[in-house]
Amino acid sequence: MPQHTLFETTSVGTHTLKNRIVMAPMTRARTAQPGNVPTALMAEYYQQRASAGLIITEATQISAQGQGYSWTPGIHSAEQVTGWRLVTEAVHCTGGTIFSQLWHVGRMSHESFHPDGKPVAPSALSPDAKVWVVNQEGVGEMVDCPVPRELTRDDIQQVIADYRQAAINAMEAGFDGVEVHGGNGYLIDQFLRRTSNKRTDEYGGSLANRVRFAQEVLEAISEAIGPERTGIRLAPFITQRGMDDPQAIEAILVLAAWCETKGIAFIHLAEADWDDAPQVPYEFRETLRATFSGTIVVAGNYTREKAEKLLAAGIVDLVAFGRPFIANPDFPHRLKENLPLAAMGNPATLFGGSEVGYTDYPSLTTEV
Repeated sequence: MPQHTLFETTSVGTHTLKNRIVMAPMTRARTAQPGNVPTALMAEYYQQRASAGLIITEATQISAQGQGYSWTPGIHSAEQVTGWRLVTEAVHCTGGTIFSQLWHVGRMSHESFHPDGKPVAPSALSPDAKVWVVNQEGVGEMVDCPVPRELTRDDIQQVIADYRQAAINAMEAGFDGVEVHGGNGYLIDQFLRRTSNKRTDEYGGSLANRVRFAQEVLEAISEAIGPERTGIRLAPFITQRGMDDPQAIEAILVLAAWCETKGIAFIHLAEADWDDAPQVPYEFRETLRATFSGTIVVAGNYTREKAEKLLAAGIVDLVAFGRPFIANPDFPHRLKENLPLAAMGNPATLFGGSEVGYTDYPSLTTEV
């Protein structure tokens, strides 16, 4: 078996990547208002970090209904597509590859984003969670999610159509592909799990029914832009937000087997990243690798040593890093040369604001 390293070239779909380091999606809430429009400042931010083999953007809502947090970008209006084109052109002129992460939050939302005050979900169950919302004074705060309304069958077909159109919009904006956000307690994850999906129709109940929505979303997207440009992010071992379903692992493996038959480009695992989080069982990694021959990406507080070990074993193909990219725009160079990493500044600059804590972190070099 070949001994892969983080710093060798590889490919995902039809794209050649200069290394196996992925910049993980991270919400930063810097869009122009009104309209949640990407800006030139966002283009600068992503361009600074284009030495990653692959950038996956912050989560981007596919429709107004899909929004759950303030100032997060969309990809459903002409203005948003134009704004994202600034980003993709900036990344491409630096030799980078960038995928859009398509997002519908489902019940992880707030009444202020919905004309009727009701987020949507597979079932009318509260997530017992909070989202970040800017109040009337312009200050962001964590607020409780209300009880959502249950999606009708017609609603579900409209959401699938919204995913398809968002993927088409992403191509128009110049993205190299899309990643469907299917983890972390958002809409697709809500369909997958028995704790959040109590439906009795063809989208609930049996395991086959609960994976149907994810399959139909991926089918619609891959038919529109090609399976080689389509990936999905899943979170098998994350249980917060009312998502603790032991059968989630089985559902994800069933979905992975389906992705194999359809030629979906990659599966991206969002792993728990707090210090005392449960470890992902190695047998799960082996089963996923045996089930899915496409690219496997992992993210979850990885060190270089841990990443290289999994790459060398052939269990994963790409490793995503999130927080280190915030204060280290040249993170791949620092990692390769064992250079010190800068510490993140004021946490208050993570969500919303200006260039402070966003594009003002210096690089040690522009070389990869």
